[in-house]
This record gives sequence, structure tokens and C-alpha cells, in this order.
Amino acid sequence: VQLQASGGGLVQTGDSLRLSCEASEGAISSYCVGWFRQAPGKEREFVAAVCRRNIKKYYAPSVKGRFTISRDSDSNTVWMEMNSLEPEDTAVYYCAAAPYTIDYSGYYYTTAPYDYWGQGTQVTVSS
Repeated sequence: VQLQASGGGLVQTGDSLRLSCEASEGAISSYCVGWFRQAPGKEREFVAAVCRRNIKKYYAPSVKGRFTISRDSDSNTVWMEMNSLEPEDTAVYYCAAAPYTIDYSGYYYTTAPYDYWGQGTQVTVSS
């Protein structure tokens, strides 16, 4: 499976962006798909994940209520709508796919279970 993240850019505080994660060379409908981000000098951190199509969704506390993750069951694409962006959201955003079993284990917030990673897309929020 190859993942391609896109949709990043330079925006101002309060603006919105929509990130896309498109899979190729394999289907991701049976995978959990997560978004992580990494700011300069910081560790990669969990942002959001979607499992079991659109039934189970998980969010980091810092983005809950502002970000929405979704997927189209008929396609190999996962989106993340990001609203009310803040300078603290500035980072490289990565999408990743993990076996659906992480939904049961609860380890969707850690990087270890994710087998496939996209190349990342830069999001910069100016104040």
C-alpha cells in the first residue's frame, strides 16, 4: 500500500484546510487510518484516526471539536477537515494505515502499529 498525503499549505489563524490521504497499490478499506503530525524539534504525535469505515473515530484532545476525520467507503481516500487553525497546529502532517485490530487494542494513538506511512504534507498557520 502506498499512501499520498496532500492538502497542506500556509494559512492564517482561524482558517481551514482539508487534508487528503489517498491510497494506491492496495485497498485500505479494512485498515484503520490515522493522521499524525510532527513539529520541528518535537516527536510525532497522534491527531486523529478512523476505523470500521466511519463508525469509530478518535481525536487528540488538542484538536477535538476543530478537526474532523472521514473516509469514503467506496474509495481509498481519507480526509481530515481542519477548522479554526492555530499556530500550534503548524507541523508536517502524515497519514498512516494500521490493521483494524488497533481499534480493539486501543493503540490507535501510537505510531508503532501503523505499517504504512505517507510522505507528509506541511501545514503552516501564521498568527
